[in-house]
Amino acid sequence: MKNYTITVNGNVYEVSVEEGGAGAAPALAAPKAAAPKAAPKAAPKATGAAGSVKIEAPMPGKILGIKANVGDAVKKGQVIMILEAMKMENEIVATQDGTVASINVAVNAAVEAGDVLATLN
Repeated sequence: MKNYTITVNGNVYEVSVEEGGAGAAPALAAPKAAAPKAAPKAAPKATGAAGSVKIEAPMPGKILGIKANVGDAVKKGQVIMILEAMKMENEIVATQDGTVASINVAVNAAVEAGDVLATLN
């Protein structure tokens, strides 16, 4: 028998797998209490003071590129960064005219829906 700990959607399961061809199907134990995540996402790289306007991730994904720098003046609708989600590139744009106050993520960072990606003043 081999024992494994598997996490699915935040639920932790203990699984025992019997080796060999004549064994029964794997047994699934009751879920444990949610354990802390083994690998926390990369710490955001804050580059400056936070601005008053937050630009949040609309969905979970990975940052492919950052198109604006702290201090850049941006217009409403201007692309600030590219977020890859479900194998599609999504443009994250400025929600209003302003100046980029902070970029809170780095390229290749994994983000969740609602994470603050950048702020504007």
